[in-house]
Amino acid sequence: MEPEAGPVLYQKLRVWEPSLESEEEEEEISEQLILDASGPHSSSGNKAGRLPGAWAQLVAALLLLAVGFSLAVRQLCSSGASPGALGSGAPPASGHSHRPGVYHHGAIISPAAECSRLGRELFVAGGNIVDAGVGAALCLAVVHPHATGLGATYWGLFHNSSSGNSTALTSGPAQTLAPGLGLPSALPALHLLHTHFGSLPWPHLLVGPISLAQKGFLVDTSLASALAAQDTKGLCPLLCHANGTPLGPGTRVTNTKLAAVLHKASLAPTPDLSGDALLSLLAEDLGLEGPSVWSRPTLEPALQLPVPQGILFTTPSPSAGPELLELLEASLQSAGPSPAPCPALPQAAAAPRSSVLATVDSSGSVLLLTSSLNSSFGSGHLSPSTGVLLSNLVAESAAGAWACPLIFRGISDDTEVDVLGLVASGTPAAARVMTHTLLSHLARPQTPDQQGPTESPRACGQGTLLQVAAHTEHAHVSSVPSGCCPFQGF
Repeated sequence: MEPEAGPVLYQKLRVWEPSLESEEEEEEISEQLILDASGPHSSSGNKAGRLPGAWAQLVAALLLLAVGFSLAVRQLCSSGASPGALGSGAPPASGHSHRPGVYHHGAIISPAAECSRLGRELFVAGGNIVDAGVGAALCLAVVHPHATGLGATYWGLFHNSSSGNSTALTSGPAQTLAPGLGLPSALPALHLLHTHFGSLPWPHLLVGPISLAQKGFLVDTSLASALAAQDTKGLCPLLCHANGTPLGPGTRVTNTKLAAVLHKASLAPTPDLSGDALLSLLAEDLGLEGPSVWSRPTLEPALQLPVPQGILFTTPSPSAGPELLELLEASLQSAGPSPAPCPALPQAAAAPRSSVLATVDSSGSVLLLTSSLNSSFGSGHLSPSTGVLLSNLVAESAAGAWACPLIFRGISDDTEVDVLGLVASGTPAAARVMTHTLLSHLARPQTPDQQGPTESPRACGQGTLLQVAAHTEHAHVSSVPSGCCPFQGF
């Protein structure tokens, strides 16, 4: 059941302003110099103190000029510092640097550069990891229609560093809107998560996605590859050239119908109304009355598994979370080698298409989001009045083997937080991949230079594994394969 408590706000990120301390020091120094130059001197041997008034003023003016020049030089030197470029470890203005993917305050990693950038902007605007993650998810719904979208199903896992609690965003069993078409739940799910844990106003999160849909976005390599391998019959004219061929990398796409849907969603005061507005439009498209009763996304306490090193959290059934905890518990009790990350699978087993993203702050709060259309471009049915691609994730589909986000909170004797988040996409063996990765993480010494997954899930299909961590008062992000997913932070 959905919690009855009001919105939970954990400790907000504070924008880092290293210039404050240096400016205070500079003011202090300049005040001392001015006083020394023009103030009275008690020493009778100080000839400067006996200079005529004009000479004393001249000396004071020269000293002020020197101080002003010094401050100007320092300002010019500090103004060239970069806050951190996309996927880079640019040194912060404090003068020390980190390897790529390590930041002082917070970070986000997602499959699309534009969405990682938007998430960082929400961070800097005063938002928390839920604002950044939900905003990036809505962005992905625009720019990655092959893997996610407003027609997708969402699962999420949020760890609140202030309370120590973990909450699961659950979509419930897949439902059918029409034969072969899944009922969309993305908008109410993301709005619900933000209502309880976000800090920025809900409309603020949709400004970027609306602009991308209205003004256009560039097709990236991931979307172009999916289009090249897809029968684009149902995707035209949105994702095709005039002659019916799929769009290539760098082509600009607009989706004004989707922009209008997102705009209406930004005005919806409640999560349910966000979903109802879209559902009514889809029902008109399909000539349906729409389901009179349908399950709503909910927030539930995450499943927990205490282990000697700390505690594990994941999502409940019908996700693959329970399977993941069973694998981990069996492996830890046996004290044997970790299971192979990619077990032998039947040749007919196809990896469901899904999308993942993760956000983290240095205090140890983590948000993991995973969504799926069940296959590339879902059903391939593009709603003409909404610009939304519907999924083919229906009641008869297999349980969410793609959904098993995992958070590990370590036990520490000191005040330093030790939190790890893992989320995998693109493989039905996600639970085994995550088990293997976590056991490898627990088995090796944890130092700042050893953060990051070491095992690749490529053998299980074209999947990705995202890792975020809070360690030594820093936020860490990485992925397997390395470089597959752009990240940003500050």
